[in-house]
Amino acid sequence: MTLNQLIWKSLKKNLSNYYLYVFALIFSVALFFAFVTMNSSPDTGAAKETTTGSVGLTLASIVLTVIVTVFLLYANRIFIKRRSKEIGLFQLIGMTKRQVFRVLSMEHFLLYFGAMVVGIGFGFLTSRLLELVLLNVTGQEGLATLSFSMKALLQTILFFSVVYGLIMLSNALYIRKRNILDLFQVRSKSEGKRVSVIETIMGIFGLVLIGTGYYVSSIMFRGDMVRVELLFGIMLFILATVILGTYLFYKGSVSFLGNLIRKQKAGYLHVREVLSLSSILFRMKSNALMLTVITTVSALAISLLSLSYITYYSAEETAMQRVAGDFAFLEKAPADAFTAKLEENGIAYERNNIDIVKANINVKDIVQAEGDFNFNSDEMLATVISDEDVPIDVAPEDTVFSGTNDLMSQLMSLKTTGEISFEEVGTKQLTATQDDYFVSNIFTSGGLPTAVVDQETFERLNQNKDPELQWTSSLQVTVNMEDSSKVAEANKLFGELPEGELPQFSRIKQETDQKQSLGLTLFIIGFLGLTFLITSGCILYFKQMDESEDERSNYTILRKIGYTRNDLLQGIRLKQLFNFGIPLAVGLLHSYFAVKSGWFIFGTELWTPMLIVMGLYALFYSIFGVLSIQYYKKVIRESL
Repeated sequence: MTLNQLIWKSLKKNLSNYYLYVFALIFSVALFFAFVTMNSSPDTGAAKETTTGSVGLTLASIVLTVIVTVFLLYANRIFIKRRSKEIGLFQLIGMTKRQVFRVLSMEHFLLYFGAMVVGIGFGFLTSRLLELVLLNVTGQEGLATLSFSMKALLQTILFFSVVYGLIMLSNALYIRKRNILDLFQVRSKSEGKRVSVIETIMGIFGLVLIGTGYYVSSIMFRGDMVRVELLFGIMLFILATVILGTYLFYKGSVSFLGNLIRKQKAGYLHVREVLSLSSILFRMKSNALMLTVITTVSALAISLLSLSYITYYSAEETAMQRVAGDFAFLEKAPADAFTAKLEENGIAYERNNIDIVKANINVKDIVQAEGDFNFNSDEMLATVISDEDVPIDVAPEDTVFSGTNDLMSQLMSLKTTGEISFEEVGTKQLTATQDDYFVSNIFTSGGLPTAVVDQETFERLNQNKDPELQWTSSLQVTVNMEDSSKVAEANKLFGELPEGELPQFSRIKQETDQKQSLGLTLFIIGFLGLTFLITSGCILYFKQMDESEDERSNYTILRKIGYTRNDLLQGIRLKQLFNFGIPLAVGLLHSYFAVKSGWFIFGTELWTPMLIVMGLYALFYSIFGVLSIQYYKKVIRESL
């Protein structure tokens, strides 16, 4: 048999084992080509015009190349390991290592570049979908066109040719460093089957480290804990403790907990428990580093995506907090011009003029926790308005705080009732804090509450006000549409107004601008998160394929001594629940505490966007668990 005939015969024989590897290649090429095609498309030019957009897409390209390179090298490592005995047999029949390497290289060349051609085709078809998603999340109008980019093609060929060279180098080193005996024993190596005292201590310490990181993250922005000079150090401490704790968790905690279960049952385990606990006790700790990386990056991807989506999802409510009405003006003249345009076009509206006074308020007695952000509770500079201008009724001796945002509530916790004092009018009783009315944030120093007082108190404050404390304008004019369906039409008229000396605000424009600025970030993080999700899921799936081949003989023995196929499958399902469920659960838990610690900086809604992101991530991740069970079914069936 000639060498070329051997290459074709070997390729045909191993094609069934390489189908997932071919899928990984096609997926990686399609993803890369679609991204670089979208990046070079003129349809997405508006998203790339800003410095943030350009830098973001460049960084995304770099991260994508790293993920794809590591993924393909790891996948190749698993599959070359599965062929170790075959490589040993080639050498036993007299082939040199150079000839074996040539056989593997030709196989890889045909598979690799054949998959690359198919992947480019799929990538070309999916590039339009990516463009449509990008245009949609950034709020751009237009229709993505299906155009072939020669620049994207050359970039893809160059990049994957370099990766092919790295794969060949990895294979050459693998063959060169192993003798025939090593090649026949590489798949039979196993871990020790005892949980040592050191591993137990490591496992307990890992849980303590994770708990410590969670606790510090939960109090990081709590009142007196807020110290600007310590914030970066606290974040590094949380990151270090959680990552190290996660590694120790996989290295010792998981096997420690599994050993406790085994001892609790005094060793009398059902076959399904044996099949699942064996993976926990003797497999997971050897993969501790890989699982730590997967869990950490998964948690990072979920956290970043959740925070981005929180900002995107909260755009409407954030705009309501920043702009007191559908439209807001700080001068009377532009407000008059705008309402005149509305009347000319037959759009009904409600107009409200609000007088504003800036005053120092002593809130020392109602501050529960005061952070380090240059806040003086003896003289809190606040915006004061009259209850006659807003739908809030206030008694002469009382004050109501309204419009506190989530960030300020975390940094400065205030009691809902208590005694406060104005320099100009003396002591008042704070009767409530509520979010019924927001004054445009240009007056509120980034989110401090607005003080609502009765008309008489407001007039006294206005007469005795300190001119040095007042802002350029002491008037806010809000214009609200009586028919909400007319807001978009009114916004077009608003856009025709000349710019005034002072800012003028449109709530719908604020919302649109925020969605456009966050849309690209959301797209990039989502794209990279999905990429990592699929690649990490494939890696875990590859590992399960590898383990199933090692355990094939065990299934034959178990069937011979009387266990049914259903008994084995129950154990396999429980095993995959642990193998895929533990990294997923730990990653979700990490991301929950990360998002929970500072979500209020990014938006006004936590649970809905975070649960949507986590739910989708868990759903896609579970697909690989289901696929691994199907593969085990095939192995069990063939082992009979």
